Amino acid sequence: MALNNTYDARPVQQETAVGAGVQVLLLALLGTAIGMGPAGWLTGLAFAVATWAVLSRALHRTRPASFGPANRVTLGRSILVGGVTALVADSFESSPPVTVFVGLTAVALILDGVDGKVARATGTSTPLGARFDMEVDAFLILVLSVYVSMSMGPWVLLIGSMRYVFVAAARVRPWLTAPLPPSTARKTVAAIQGVFLLLAASGLLPFLASFGVVATALALLVWSFGRDVAWLWRRSRTVAPEGRAAHREELELASR
Repeated sequence: MALNNTYDARPVQQETAVGAGVQVLLLALLGTAIGMGPAGWLTGLAFAVATWAVLSRALHRTRPASFGPANRVTLGRSILVGGVTALVADSFESSPPVTVFVGLTAVALILDGVDGKVARATGTSTPLGARFDMEVDAFLILVLSVYVSMSMGPWVLLIGSMRYVFVAAARVRPWLTAPLPPSTARKTVAAIQGVFLLLAASGLLPFLASFGVVATALALLVWSFGRDVAWLWRRSRTVAPEGRAAHREELELASR
């Protein structure tokens, strides 16, 4: 008797569709409340469509049995990040209400510590969930750095772009893709970025104090990335040639 290997993707795909619908609803609420312009609407809708498409493709490739409670929390954070992204895009025409901007961002940052705990508590930790969480975090930092750079200068964009530069560098330097050992310092520095950028964006501090906070965040991030790159480089020097060849083969297979 032949085994039934069919996979029903509809349940998990329905959850991504619901997420996209909630994202549009949030944009409608923001548009009604603050009179968001075309730039905010278009950017927010583009974010919703891109998130739905990328996440749906990832779910189709990994074929999970269910979407999972932790991924629902991350999807909720993603919806909030979409709202923040729309507000930042709209800020090129008019400044968003500080309370709304800070509120959405603060909740998104707080929930960053929730999805991982939910995944561990429910035994639903997956590589996809970890990657989803990481990408939402990275994009929020990028958006916040864009907003803060409008008042402090383009150097702030280094904070938001550093992770993407690292990923791009790994394309031509495969040794950068090796797994890093767990690090509390790395997690702390990553968490600080969003908090410090939000503090600077809120306007609660004098300009010089905000400048110092953001400069400190950047210095810590450079230190963290520099330490990790140095560790990866030393590791690549100690790996046997056959080990490096096997690692390259794994990367090639994974990219297919």
